[in-house]
Amino acid sequence: MSDCCDIVLAGASIIDIPVVPVDASVFTRISSPADRIIMTSGGDAMNEALVLSRLGKAVRLITRIGKDDAGAYLKNICQSAGMDTTYMREIDGLDTGVNVVLVDQDGERRFLTNPHGSLRALQAEDIMPEALKQAKIFCFASIFVFPRIGPEQLKQLFRMVREQGLIVCADMTSPKQGETVHDLAPALGWLDYLFANETEAQAVTGEAEPADMAHILLETGVRHVIIKIGSRGCLIADQTGYMEIIPACPDTRCIDTTGAGDNFAAGFFAALLDGRSFADCARFANAAAAVSVEAVGASTGVQSAEQVMQRCKAAYHFPDFGAS
Repeated sequence: MSDCCDIVLAGASIIDIPVVPVDASVFTRISSPADRIIMTSGGDAMNEALVLSRLGKAVRLITRIGKDDAGAYLKNICQSAGMDTTYMREIDGLDTGVNVVLVDQDGERRFLTNPHGSLRALQAEDIMPEALKQAKIFCFASIFVFPRIGPEQLKQLFRMVREQGLIVCADMTSPKQGETVHDLAPALGWLDYLFANETEAQAVTGEAEPADMAHILLETGVRHVIIKIGSRGCLIADQTGYMEIIPACPDTRCIDTTGAGDNFAAGFFAALLDGRSFADCARFANAAAAVSVEAVGASTGVQSAEQVMQRCKAAYHFPDFGAS
């Protein structure tokens, strides 16, 4: 395997079992039909890594899985995609996470998860300086997912990555213990790019409007903030005072929103690695998310850079979009 690496991703790798569609009646019946029940890879880092591999980028994945059949399945997927799995730790006695994803007719999903499996198992010491060698970007795929990686550990981690010379990025889920931007500020100040959806950003900032959320987050020192605002697209802002809403791709047929944010991040990183502008990275990210939600499963929709590029050109009417 080549030592070449564009991006290092750290986070969860699990198996998803999407069931589509499901409504509340499933809990009143002995047996219920579903249009599709499939097995796919899942987890924030795994989703981003697999999509980035399909977008033509060299990916190194840092994660924990169990030394079991489910873990072997995930490792095989990663190796088949050409990822560097050197830092994919297989742990004796750890169950590789399996999520059942119940998706309703509007594409919204509810998860059945095992908090004792690999979903929340990553630890700060898994992310070693040698794992960052020759990479350009590092992304911690979800703040608040891992109970042993709190604000102080994040600060130390992000500082270490910055000192290694990488672009430092992080995505976010909802806070689990009432954490606020005040708690996170020492860590966020080391970030180049922070991703959050509207609900997550509201939870940590206490603000009601995305623009106000972005202002509060930028005050911590993070250089670029990206707030995903659902069907409206995303709001992007940076330390220069620039702020813009990039509208979502029109005419998107939503089947399953599972992993939409992970696909968004993967699209953004792919465009960033290609040297695109902040706004064009967000446009490409929106296109990747649009392709994603039109398929069942978190990492099944996006298959190639050309596929996402076509969607991006159609949505934003840029005949030359993609030219460096």
